[in-house]
Amino acid sequence: MIETLRRVWRALRGSAPRAEPAAPAAEDAPEPAWSEPDEPLVVPLEDVIDLHPFAPQEIRSVVEEYLLACCQAGLSPVRLIHGKGKGVQRNSIRALLARLPYVEGFDDAPPQAGGWGATVVRLKPMDQART
Repeated sequence: MIETLRRVWRALRGSAPRAEPAAPAAEDAPEPAWSEPDEPLVVPLEDVIDLHPFAPQEIRSVVEEYLLACCQAGLSPVRLIHGKGKGVQRNSIRALLARLPYVEGFDDAPPQAGGWGATVVRLKPMDQART
């Protein structure tokens, strides 16, 4: 979970505009606001996650850890925005979802919520997810 939060932090940090640092006037210049924190960034769980900021090789682990956290928090359904493209990420994510014990089912999102560019995942209640 902590590694996922670090990936989210890096993705958010990478997409945020960075101000050009001014020339240091003194040795005690404050640290830039966009530096990586000592503590992991706590990202609130929501019923939707956009996977576009993540590197393709990270998406499966991000999805697995995020959905487990959602399941533990009792959050369901969850919408995964993977994009339309050629369907490579969609197929990869759905292959993962089919084997996760805490996933009850999944379908394309409704057209107004992304259509086949997003997947809505129904999670089992935590007491059923353990079996």
